[in-house]
Amino acid sequence: MRVLLTGGAGYIGAHTAIALLEAGHDVLIVDDMSGTSPEAVARVEQITGTTVPLLVADVRDRQALTDFLRRNAPVDAVIHLAGLKAVGESMAEPVRYYDVNLGSSITLLEVMAAEGIRTIVFSSSATVYGTPEQLPLTEESPTGIDLANPYGKTKRIIEEILSDAAAADPDLRAISLRYFNPVGAHPSGLIGEDPHGIPNNLMPFVSRVAIGSLPEVAVFGTDYDTPDGTGQRDYIHVTDLAAGHVAALEQATPGYDVYNLGTGEPVSVLELIAAFERASGREIPKRLAPRRPGDVAATYGDPSKAGRELGWATRLTIDDACRDYWNWQSRNPRGYAGA
Repeated sequence: MRVLLTGGAGYIGAHTAIALLEAGHDVLIVDDMSGTSPEAVARVEQITGTTVPLLVADVRDRQALTDFLRRNAPVDAVIHLAGLKAVGESMAEPVRYYDVNLGSSITLLEVMAAEGIRTIVFSSSATVYGTPEQLPLTEESPTGIDLANPYGKTKRIIEEILSDAAAADPDLRAISLRYFNPVGAHPSGLIGEDPHGIPNNLMPFVSRVAIGSLPEVAVFGTDYDTPDGTGQRDYIHVTDLAAGHVAALEQATPGYDVYNLGTGEPVSVLELIAAFERASGREIPKRLAPRRPGDVAATYGDPSKAGRELGWATRLTIDDACRDYWNWQSRNPRGYAGA
């Protein structure tokens, strides 16, 4: 298949591009580069030995997107990863998040329909589950209730749009992949996560402390009802996550469906820090701090549906993820900017 990756130069997108190319598919990428660099695409090409057509544009630019698809026709499917993704930022700029995330998705679906593309895999999020009522989270768990931030709300609304679109078009194949916490990097050390400014997520923050660009990591909450008192999350290696996209694409059938992509094995904050210390061979200074409002003790998913229906399963552990992330960070201390 020839597959368009929106947001394909980003952290998950670049790894998904490699997975698709290694599985024998053709890839083209559209990305506005607001959160990444063209160097990521160059490194995908270096790893795979393949030229990847690239359009630097906003997915909401209907004419640019249409022209790009027509130049590279026929395009068989889309994996939609483009969008804004910072929870805290979405609280401060909700209108922008609705504009970008919903607008890009609607434009994309309209262009797909006009160009006869009938398969889409959407990058959703486990944030659509809100505060867990019961663990592990399954695809049948309640969604759209008690969502605390506009980021999660946009993901849930896009899921509804895809469901309605598939109900109206019997030929449309639409799948939402609800990610848990992507971590790790490509084993080559050539591509990885490159957050701008102070990282929002735990592993990149821990990695910046290990490399020496940040002084310490704050552990928010040590009195949760968990084995070591710190919060637990479901961390999935980004290459396993990328393989989940390939499986969803190859197994897509007419209609709409959702799948959890996670390990089903929660890892605590202190366990992740200890794993990163083993991987880096460095002590990571940490500061114990009170709980943050809105944080929950634990959240993790049940990925068995993806195993049954897509033939997909995770292969890599938190130790693998820390090893690969440290390989990326130590080789690229300034991210793609150091290239």
